[in-house]
Order: sequence, then C-alpha cells, then structure tokens
Amino acid sequence: MARPYWSGQLQISLVSFGVSLYVATESKANLSFHQISRSTGERIRHQKVLESAAESRNFEQADVVEKDEIVKGYEYSKGQYVTIEPSELENLRVPSKHVIAVSQFIDQDELKPEYVEKPYFVVPESASQAEAFATVRQGLLNTGKIAIGKISFSGREHIVAISPADTEGGGMMAYTLRFENELRKQDEYFRNIAEEKINAHSLEMAEDLIKKWSSKFDLGKFEDGYEVAVKELVDAKLKNLPVPRDEAPRAQPGKVVDLFDALRKSLNSDRKAKSAPAKKSVVSTKEPAARKGMRLVKSARRKTA
Repeated sequence: MARPYWSGQLQISLVSFGVSLYVATESKANLSFHQISRSTGERIRHQKVLESAAESRNFEQADVVEKDEIVKGYEYSKGQYVTIEPSELENLRVPSKHVIAVSQFIDQDELKPEYVEKPYFVVPESASQAEAFATVRQGLLNTGKIAIGKISFSGREHIVAISPADTEGGGMMAYTLRFENELRKQDEYFRNIAEEKINAHSLEMAEDLIKKWSSKFDLGKFEDGYEVAVKELVDAKLKNLPVPRDEAPRAQPGKVVDLFDALRKSLNSDRKAKSAPAKKSVVSTKEPAARKGMRLVKSARRKTA
C-alpha cells in the first residue's frame, strides 16, 4: 500500500481518533508531449535566470539560478517582496494540518456535485483506532449524514466532506470541496434562458426515450477518445500514411428541428434496433451512460401545456 497522503485526528466534539487519507485517483493518461525545435528537432530545455537578465535579453551571459537559491516571495508592493523560507511555511500555526475538526453534519443530497474537487480514501490510522472509526462510520450510515470540516495540505486549507464508502470493507471517503467564491455564479449564465411551455405529448415521449436509454452506470465502458485519436495521428506519421482529419458535420443553417417528430423518430429507431438483434445499432451504447450522469444536476420544473 502507498504511504498516506495525510495522517491526523478526526475530531467530533470530545471524540477524537486517528485516520489516514490516501489519494483515491491516479492519472492514466499515456500521452506526453515535449517542446522541440521545429528546425532542428531537438528538445527545448528551460533555465531559471534572474528577471534582470531576462529583461535585458542577455541570455548567453545569464547565470542559471540553482534550486537551493530559490525561495518563495510574497509581493507586498509593486516589485517589493517578503521572502518566505520553506521551514517557515512548514511551521505555520494551522490547526487543520493535524486535526479535522468536524463543524457540522449535512444530509447527503446537500453535497452538490459542482463543489466536489478530489476524493481520498479514509482508513483508521492503526488497529487501536478501528472501533471509534467503525462506530462513527456506522452512525453516518444510519443517519444518512456527511461530516463537514477543514483540512490543510499542499499549501492551503480545504473544506472536507467525509462519508461512508459505498462499498464493502468498512472504509470512508473524504472529498475536498471548493470554496463558494471559487465557483462562478450560475445565475449569470442561466438567467437569460427563457421559460418555455412544454407540450405534454413531447414531454411524455422524452420521458419514454430517457427510460429506454437508461442503464446502470459503468465507468469501465468509457475510454479517452482524444488519446485514441492522438495515437492514430502518431501512428500515421510514423508509417507515412495520410494524416486523419476531423470531418465536421455539414451545417444546415436555418433548419428548424421539429422536436415532436425527432422524438417520435428516435423512439421508432430504438424499437427497430431492438427488434433486429443481428444488426448493431448505429448509436453508441456509451452515450446513454454519459447522459445519465446529468441527472446529478437538479433543474427547475417547467410548466406543461
């Protein structure tokens, strides 16, 4: 098992026990690009030099600044800095560096997806902490609540939500959350959307179409199409084959889509595909699962005709 990303105490009022957090995600991207010279094909290397040398463009005589000579600086006035040593940052008095003090509990549906930043696995720090850990976890399960507190790592303090893991094994999940001022105000984008009267028959067919396309969400069905396309591009270049190019659909300006007719054709197409199992559907089976994820967003109710 990897080393814990963070270890400390989870504190709820007078109850406190040790926990460890492990990063729950890892990058699986196999693509990596380097900067190279178009004329020579050599890789470009970046050097750290003094700002004065960069402004004078005297790069040939500029000395490279060594890593141990570089410290952080806070600009308190234009061009004026206070230097901050790494040891000073490590010794900052921030209680949440060592303790997640739970400030409140919320209902599960109060945790909006747009606030979630990154997931972590939470486990007892040691066997002696397991009983308290299991008791709090079961309490959260029974009440349907999520614990909210704050935690500090990576040079900043985060809001953190802790909930029972939705799997067997008795673990919990922690999710760092965005602060409210980090999320743009949705009203600025949604307020100009005109409220429409929805035709009852169209709505009924839309609901039927949604039900027919609904299935159990399986992340394993998805792959990175951009990565696949880049690999095809690289392979074509290595084999001196024609470079694959994007073929955008032909635009049809001014064409008005008849929603009722489009819904009816979609439903009929789906029925025909199901009645002919020998033929593969021309519609990707991966798209419905992606659409299903949109159900996380709650939309305002509209009037039906």
